[in-house]
Amino acid sequence: MFEDKKLWKDRASGRIKDLGRYLRYIFNGHLVVVLLFLIGTASFYYQSWIENLPDSFPVELIIAIVIGFLLTYSPVYNFLLEADQVFILALEDKLKGYFLRSGVASLVFQGYLLLMVLAVMMPMYAHVSGEGYRSFLPFFVSLILVKVWNLVTSWRIDYFVQSSVHRWDVVVRYCINATFTFLLFKQANLIIMLVLVVVGALYYLNFSNQTKKMGLKWDLLIQQEEKRMSSFYRLANMFTDVPKLRDTVKRRKWLDLFLNSIKFSRENTYLYLFSRAFLRSSDYFGLFIRLTVIGGLAIYFISFGMGQILLGILFLYLTGFQLLPLWNHHQNKLWVDLYPVEPKYKTGAFSSLLMIILTIQTVIYSLLVLVKGELLISLLSLLAGLVFSYIFVYFYAKNRLKG
Repeated sequence: MFEDKKLWKDRASGRIKDLGRYLRYIFNGHLVVVLLFLIGTASFYYQSWIENLPDSFPVELIIAIVIGFLLTYSPVYNFLLEADQVFILALEDKLKGYFLRSGVASLVFQGYLLLMVLAVMMPMYAHVSGEGYRSFLPFFVSLILVKVWNLVTSWRIDYFVQSSVHRWDVVVRYCINATFTFLLFKQANLIIMLVLVVVGALYYLNFSNQTKKMGLKWDLLIQQEEKRMSSFYRLANMFTDVPKLRDTVKRRKWLDLFLNSIKFSRENTYLYLFSRAFLRSSDYFGLFIRLTVIGGLAIYFISFGMGQILLGILFLYLTGFQLLPLWNHHQNKLWVDLYPVEPKYKTGAFSSLLMIILTIQTVIYSLLVLVKGELLISLLSLLAGLVFSYIFVYFYAKNRLKG
């Protein structure tokens, strides 16, 4: 006899065990120290920044924009596998309890993230509004209820295969979420809030009625679950080998300019291979962009003086460390071993590419400091970044790859 409760328990426990195994590699000793340093530095500058905020600062608008994104992104973690399209498809009517438990688990995890973000944003609100922290619990409860609405609505939208429906749903729900959050923190009139609640309820009922006679889109649900896990596996693959990871390739034709600039020669064989992998495969380029943007925002908005140099070096380390798996990107491709190229060219190519990447990042950070009008700090940031990049690439990285 089929037991949906046992199936969900097995799937959920297996997923937790899988995540826990790789999280141990991700949060290893030295990375934890770096993260603690980053959090401590960010907290110090964040507190200093808050103390200088004027009363006219649009804190409610900022919170609404940020929390709106967090509320709108509300996937239901369904723990489905590719084989389920064959073996469980016929049992769809008996899986209501299974998906209800998935929804509750999704709410707990996403509610925890919402709590953390709200806790970070609340000091800013308390300082500007003068309300203190007494509204924290009512705000959180209200936002959790909105998160529940987003989860059930998002689940109904997954019954549609049309991409246009999904895109418009994200736009509409974000507008509702951001508006509700803004009015909530503005402590607007209760009647206005209730009107928005009614709009949200009608929005859900509309899609609920349309999907009553529809079946689950199993291929879409499985694709979404695999995409979420692939993102996690790509992160874990930066710290250890992940057999479950599937390589992904994106064309990025506009970056061919950099590949075409590499001179065609035997010595540049590995430089071309590594560069191509960085620009197109396994999201290395996306990692570089994300860390550069986050580091740039941190340097520009929440730090000053020597803190800008320290943050720049910290993000250079994070970028360099997480790009080290690029060295093994082609290790399972036997045809690479057939190249008539000496191993020294591989080492030299990887070091050169890594040095170029970190140098570009260093220049970007230094220019951001210069834009703030701090010429001396900008020059020191450039010098410190180049020195750190050289030491990291030609000493730390080389020794780590040999080990």
